[in-house]
Amino acid sequence: MAAEKLTNDRQKQASGWFRSLRDDICAEFERIETEFGPSPGRFERKNWDRPGENNKNGGGGEMSLMRGNVFEKVGVNISEVWGTFSEEFRTQIPGAAENGGQFWAAGISLVAHMQSPLVPAVHMNTRMIATSKRWFGGGADLTPMIPNEQDARDFHAALEACCDRHNPGYYKQYKEWADKYFFLPHRNEPRGAGGIFYDNLDSGNWDADFAFTQDVGRTFLDIYPKLVRRNMKSPWTEEQREAQLVKRGRYVEFNLLYDRGTTFGLKTGGNTEAILMSLPPTVKW
Repeated sequence: MAAEKLTNDRQKQASGWFRSLRDDICAEFERIETEFGPSPGRFERKNWDRPGENNKNGGGGEMSLMRGNVFEKVGVNISEVWGTFSEEFRTQIPGAAENGGQFWAAGISLVAHMQSPLVPAVHMNTRMIATSKRWFGGGADLTPMIPNEQDARDFHAALEACCDRHNPGYYKQYKEWADKYFFLPHRNEPRGAGGIFYDNLDSGNWDADFAFTQDVGRTFLDIYPKLVRRNMKSPWTEEQREAQLVKRGRYVEFNLLYDRGTTFGLKTGGNTEAILMSLPPTVKW
């Protein structure tokens, strides 16, 4: 019973953190909208429930979506779900085959598509999953529409400093993982400027793993708004807008063909609208 309670306490800590981070990110993005000019965008929130029976299979989440003058479309979603994986899917998840496919998962997922082609799109998510095992995963990556070496350097420097605060080997490992993960094999090209990606993080020290996952979120909240403010008022051309829309097509291809989060959400009965909020509002091929 003690182990059961300890697990539940940790799940509550993680779920509470994802909600708190969501609130901080939304507030900061709304401040950016206010700084940019009149009629600023504001987030609209929508709850969703995952059908369940007798508290054995259920949960849900909350979508926060904003369409503004800086953020053409940004979604910041949180979720907490539990239940039983299908027999087919449980073989793909660590520890799920050993406990009859039972799982609990919570996390935050963010994707921002920007009005200006000079402001990079971005993705960030962190999560905790529990089966017969328990681990963290997530990361963040930058997708410039128009290449900007300074933005990419600053983004990576912030993530490297974050990783180094916890383990000097993390940045190299997680950057390489991101480079491999955020890649479109059918086009033989990366999705963007990369970042970090990690999964199955269970060092044996839950508190340390949770602290790192929290720091990834805080680091994102610090560096990305700086990049937005740096570029959001710079003039851009119709040719750059066209390039932006075509680049977004690559984003769609990756998320529908390769993204693990999309697969996990759909396989576990998540809310389709929330899962596909990552898709851009306007796109060309």
